[in-house]
Amino acid sequence: MDKVLAVILGGGRGTRLQPLTKLRAKPAVPIAGKFRLIDIPISNCINSNIRNIYILTQFNSVSLHRHINSTYKFDSFTRSFIEILAAQQTIESEQWFQGTADAVRQTLPNLRAQNMENILILAGDHLYQMDYEKFINFHREQGADVTVAVRPVPRDQASGFGILKMNADKTITDFYEKPAENELDGLESVADSPDRPFMASMGIYVFNRGLMVRLLAGNSGHDFGRHIIPYAIKELNVKAFEFDGYWEDIGTIKNFFNTNLALTDPIPEFDLYRQDRPIYTRPRFLPASKVQDSAISKSIICEGSILEKCEVNHSIIGIRSRVGAGSKLKNTIMMGADFYQTKEELDIERSSGSPNIGIGRNVVIENAIIDKNARIGDNVRLVNEKGVNESEEYGFEVKEGIIIVHKNTIIQSGTVF
Repeated sequence: MDKVLAVILGGGRGTRLQPLTKLRAKPAVPIAGKFRLIDIPISNCINSNIRNIYILTQFNSVSLHRHINSTYKFDSFTRSFIEILAAQQTIESEQWFQGTADAVRQTLPNLRAQNMENILILAGDHLYQMDYEKFINFHREQGADVTVAVRPVPRDQASGFGILKMNADKTITDFYEKPAENELDGLESVADSPDRPFMASMGIYVFNRGLMVRLLAGNSGHDFGRHIIPYAIKELNVKAFEFDGYWEDIGTIKNFFNTNLALTDPIPEFDLYRQDRPIYTRPRFLPASKVQDSAISKSIICEGSILEKCEVNHSIIGIRSRVGAGSKLKNTIMMGADFYQTKEELDIERSSGSPNIGIGRNVVIENAIIDKNARIGDNVRLVNEKGVNESEEYGFEVKEGIIIVHKNTIIQSGTVF
């Protein structure tokens, strides 16, 4: 895979994932208690022997840059690299990235400088494990100009994706970007799977390098899905690579919430424990978690956490989390903290009545996302008793019925919702 260059698109605003993306880029959003979304495509690349990687960034990118720079360092004696290409104004273009294809178009000078045979285009916000080596080899064996990774989906999901039609030799003949439900008849491609008859684009592409340069230079379209791929299908040999493994686009708060909690299943569809395909992330050198007289069921407890006489059910407890005595967490994602408070800081804040970082004593929380460094005082009850679906009135946020405590937020003792 020495002749493959991976380009990971990490510059989108992630508006549907707000408020988790209010202070960070979408690929920097924590997942599974200790990883970031960007770790998934990078780990897939490393596990597939692809070690020439550009990451394109734009919005709220400081924490994303910090994570990448502190995590991924290749040997100085190899030609491997992971390099960030941030959006910038140049003589050629004074605009920021206008879409996925435009982002790659504006970085073409960097792509031309690399002597690569194929360009692998990846999203920075999907959860899946794929062997890109099989993907690349399929592309080469088929003699394709472009190959699109696709997966079968049922009718009730099809309108959320780009739907393509392919013939028996995997050639893509038509592409429809997020067709309406009443437009789906006749778009089926999978005759032997009536439950999942439609082929959806995963937003993952392989291009021959020279061809991609000519396509982007000669086409002003901003997005791969809406503009470049439909044009290529009409003019070029575009193939479909079928992937039938686990894949999730972390697009909304509800999807983020459910996808995270699904990782607590006894045998989750996304396997964090595969020895042959590890997920890499920043090494933090944290101590093991300390659990005192607590009841924990169907949960993930990440390193460096301290749990004291509490109950945790169907939840994820992120790194450096603290949960006080008598507290009960259910269906909760706690992202943890970026640092530990010293004993002196804890004592001073406790004596002044200010909550420490983490969750205090006798707290009850259900169906919630607690972002990093949040401070929740004693005797707090956050269970959404009134069934509020959307709100920003309470010092925290409710989206799709899920309580979201913002990063660095303070919830005073005695708060009830």
